[in-house]
Amino acid sequence: MTRPITAGVDGTAESDAALAWAAREAVRRDLPLRVVHAWQSVPDQAFGAASRETHDQWMRDGVDEAARSVAERHPELDLTVDVVEGNVAHSLAEAAARSEILVLGSRGHGAVVGFLLGSVGQHVIAESTRPVVLVRAEDRASDEAAGREVVVGQHGDPEESEPALRFAFETAAARGAGVRAVRAWSLPPVFAYSPGSLRLLDESGGLEPYERNALAAALDPWRERFPEVPVTQHLEMGSAGEVLLSVAPGAQLLVVGRRAHRSAVGARIGSVAHGVLHHAHCPVAVVPHE
Repeated sequence: MTRPITAGVDGTAESDAALAWAAREAVRRDLPLRVVHAWQSVPDQAFGAASRETHDQWMRDGVDEAARSVAERHPELDLTVDVVEGNVAHSLAEAAARSEILVLGSRGHGAVVGFLLGSVGQHVIAESTRPVVLVRAEDRASDEAAGREVVVGQHGDPEESEPALRFAFETAAARGAGVRAVRAWSLPPVFAYSPGSLRLLDESGGLEPYERNALAAALDPWRERFPEVPVTQHLEMGSAGEVLLSVAPGAQLLVVGRRAHRSAVGARIGSVAHGVLHHAHCPVAVVPHE
């Protein structure tokens, strides 16, 4: 079954930008586009019968208008529109599970807004089993111009980074863009050294060559699978979030991974994803991995 790209809309400028981003990506990947507005009802007495009907009609008209605007710009798109009533976070997470990508609007330097107000946004991103892309209101198609790279964070072993790298290379290939793979590293505490780790470091020639070899090993299969995609290896000492944000200004998309399993305190986004979602100005893709 072909999974659509799904855009969540709520009438804000951020969601309009997310819908435009999703439509362009659906055209590139030759995938259907699903437009979803998730909302949670309130008691009838909060409206009154007539005003509630007016509210519901206004909401549906707004979603339909947004979809019509996209259809006019991209008449080749297979487009569907759904208005889903229920718990907003749960509805969006369910929409993501049936999608290739879920695309939502966001505001930087603070809260994710609209239907992503407060903990709802974190819940959707943390619970999603599929990639979620967050798009700023100021995002424009011109930001995807040639020369702007897809930046992806790589960490751990090749298997751990596979979903994020796959997403980055597939996106770059669809756009004719290059990939900048970023691996941040730091000196481990003294107690973290063991005879086995010391042997590995000695065989690699030290910490920095070891990290460089690890990055190259993670990228090798994707270079082979996407030979048309130019690749830049970026190795830098520092925290992963700070290093990624330092190269994000030149990116058309920033891709980060997050662990898919739940912790004892519930679903978590992770500190790196949390940091870049709040401070990166380009769209951010959060890709779950085991």
